[in-house]
Amino acid sequence: MSDVSDNNAEEIEAAAGLAPGDTDLTDEEGRILDQDEIDELLGFDEDAEDLQSTGIMELINSALVNYERLPMLDIVFDRLVRLMSTSLRNLTSDNVEISLDHISSVRFGDYLNSIPLPAMLCIFKAEEWDDHGLLVVDSALVYSVVDVLLGGRRGTSAMRVEGRPFTTIETTLIERMVNVVLGDMTSAFDPLSPVNFRLERIETNPRFATITQGNNAGVLVRMRIDMGDRSGRVEVMIPYATLEPIRELLLQMFMGEKFGQDSIWENHLTNELYMTDIEVQAILGETTVSLHDILNWEPGATVMFNTRVEDSVELRVGEHPMFTAKTGQRQGRIAVNVETYIAPGSSGGKRS
Repeated sequence: MSDVSDNNAEEIEAAAGLAPGDTDLTDEEGRILDQDEIDELLGFDEDAEDLQSTGIMELINSALVNYERLPMLDIVFDRLVRLMSTSLRNLTSDNVEISLDHISSVRFGDYLNSIPLPAMLCIFKAEEWDDHGLLVVDSALVYSVVDVLLGGRRGTSAMRVEGRPFTTIETTLIERMVNVVLGDMTSAFDPLSPVNFRLERIETNPRFATITQGNNAGVLVRMRIDMGDRSGRVEVMIPYATLEPIRELLLQMFMGEKFGQDSIWENHLTNELYMTDIEVQAILGETTVSLHDILNWEPGATVMFNTRVEDSVELRVGEHPMFTAKTGQRQGRIAVNVETYIAPGSSGGKRS
């Protein structure tokens, strides 16, 4: 056993670039680092308050997308909290206080593993975005809502029965509340982008609530709901893939922000375009000639067109017809009188 341990130690030292028997690490100045400094460098310091910002933990979480890159989400979910406060008061006929705890970015698989059970996992679909999201109601809120809707006394905490699945009555009552929350989410996103959130099913096993790959990142919104002495949490998990259709809208700092548009430059460019010189051709006549006849042309050959004096001619810019006109003479030169504008994509004027 000792021989195996010695071999493993030598392999670790070789992988770390150390000579056999040398167990210390040195910094760029040649100073030897002690064990505490090594642990802190790699993010294994148990006394550190924030392991997410040190060492190897920073590298592990670097693939996550920071929700702050989508600042419009803060406005949307603040609006959701205000709407839910009114809707849940009407539903429960009780004083309901809702607070937004925080918004963060997490991996979907890590979040599923962290959900405290029992809980109700409600899978909803964003129909216009053609993707899904997850709404989780914890057991404390489930029993609180059931107690309130069934006429429980105020001032008493909800009774919790552990070790059993949720009943059909409890599931039905929570479904009513979830539909209210999804309706408020629809209203919260409506000023940004019209979308309809529809409840598809309710699960109690996280394995059956998988709506995206475990490594995919998503936005996690935690909300706390207080109803007198009763309280609980609602969590909304929306994968970034679901939000992709409105990603550009969520990047706005304020509603209606326009990216990359400068009205001063647009007006200047428009004025300069109006001053641009273009070449206009008046097509007096067209005919089709075979290549054999063209090869037999000699100086003085005559080509006959079927154009008459009273026929309309086309004015073109390049290959694009612009106007139809009548021909005439002015000061000894052939002139045209513009009659009608040819809209892009139309059949154009009369050709001969």
